[in-house]
Amino acid sequence: MRDIEWETGTLRVSGKGRYEVRLPLPQDAGEALLRYLESRSRVTGDDRVFVRNIAPFKPFVSGDAISSVVKRALKRAKVSSPAKGAHLLRHTAATEMLRHGLPLEQIGMILRHRGIDTTAYYARIDFALLRRIAQPWPEVMK
Repeated sequence: MRDIEWETGTLRVSGKGRYEVRLPLPQDAGEALLRYLESRSRVTGDDRVFVRNIAPFKPFVSGDAISSVVKRALKRAKVSSPAKGAHLLRHTAATEMLRHGLPLEQIGMILRHRGIDTTAYYARIDFALLRRIAQPWPEVMK
C-alpha cells in the first residue's frame, strides 16, 4: 500500500536488482483498485494490496502465485496460448501499446526494460495488422 501515491496518481514499482520506477496510475485503474480493496478479504498486519481469495487470506508468497492465477484463468476461459503465466500479461500489454502507437522506448520504460532489444521481443509484431496497412512494392509481381 505504501507504493501507491493516491495524491499524485502514481505507483512505485520495484524490479530486478532493486530497479525502481514511478508509473502513472490512470483514473480508471485507480478506481478499480479502490473497488477491489473495498471488496477483498481483510488482512491484518500486512500492507500488501493483492491477497489470496481463499482462506487463509494472506499475501502471495512469490511471483509464481500470480502465474498460477493467470494459468487457471486462461484454462477457465479456454484460451490457448504458447505463454501461460504472468509474462503473457506483459507480452499482451506491450503488443497493445505498440498497436496503439506508443514508441518502443516508452513501452520499455513502462515495462522497466533496460534495453530496447528486450522491449522489441515483448512487443510482438501484429502481422495481420501489417498485412492490412502495408503498401505493395512496385517491383514485386504476383
